[in-house]
Amino acid sequence: MSAFEKPQIIAHIQKGFNYTVFDCKWVPCSAKFVTMGNFARGTGVIQLYEIQHGDLKLLREIEKAKPIKCGTFGATSLQQRYLATGDFGGNLHIWNLEAPEMPVYSVKGHKEIINAIDGVGGLGIGEGAPEIVTGSRDGTVKVWDPRQKDDPVANMEPVQGENKRDCWTVAFGNAYNQEERVVCAGYDNGDIKLFDLRNMALRWETNIKNGVCSLEFDRKDISMNKLVATSLEGKFHVFDMRTQHPTKGFASVSEKAHKSTVWQVRHLPQNRELFLTAGGAGGLHLWKYEYPIQRSKKDSEGIEMGVAGSVSLLQNVTLSTQPISSLDWSPDKRGLCVCSSFDQTVRVLIVTKLHKI
Repeated sequence: MSAFEKPQIIAHIQKGFNYTVFDCKWVPCSAKFVTMGNFARGTGVIQLYEIQHGDLKLLREIEKAKPIKCGTFGATSLQQRYLATGDFGGNLHIWNLEAPEMPVYSVKGHKEIINAIDGVGGLGIGEGAPEIVTGSRDGTVKVWDPRQKDDPVANMEPVQGENKRDCWTVAFGNAYNQEERVVCAGYDNGDIKLFDLRNMALRWETNIKNGVCSLEFDRKDISMNKLVATSLEGKFHVFDMRTQHPTKGFASVSEKAHKSTVWQVRHLPQNRELFLTAGGAGGLHLWKYEYPIQRSKKDSEGIEMGVAGSVSLLQNVTLSTQPISSLDWSPDKRGLCVCSSFDQTVRVLIVTKLHKI
């Protein structure tokens, strides 16, 4: 691919903030996004922005008692567009951004900070259960159904006597009908655990030797296809989730991506073979996954095992001197994304030529 054909990552709008931004998410079917974080005085904040004439217009600001660590629109239908958030006090809240004075759902979910949140439901497979998964420093991963009040519908916690590990990231997958669901969780010691919610069982686990910062399936609402896990020390791993070997698990390929921690991975909604990784030194890398000629083969005993593909770097750019802590593609406009970094700056980016890859 020549330099002229390569995608370019362009900073379209950038804006300095007066607080630390931990997460940012596009509001589905709109030119709006939300930012979440904490003020220096220790309170939490949610802001709603709209892109207008090449600039950002603040539509709403909500200040809350606890700093807000993470958020997702994933569990709600497009008509509602409710935002689910996890905060430093272990609380799970769901907000109607049109009337944000009181949450529409609230539960004290964890004993410590909620590090990560993800939602599934309303994904075009009937409305499905609007489930939310949270992962916390208290070592537990919990699945919530906001229609059922206080108790989680699933609670994955360490067995008695096991050390509790800090859960840094969670992701839903395999939600191709109303019954099937998996939750993948990544921990500070490099553990990755895949929980089958239909059978309430641990389906697979592995360790990638460094703390797992971000996990994402290439699509939530299809049979498991690929999973990317990013980690400390600049590495990420792509697992082929189609074929699980009884002892070897899932085939994977790993890549040294950044010189420092890979904080985030996000797949392009319009093409699941492309994904962005965000680094601790302020860099963004755009990757393409190439499938092998055959995705599975038989081992020496005739049992099916997966075959990993390869990844190639399409483009990279350095946007900041600080880690890029959150990243989200627009689900509607190909190539539009928003990211936040610890220099208290939010950037709206345009990635060009993605339709040609």
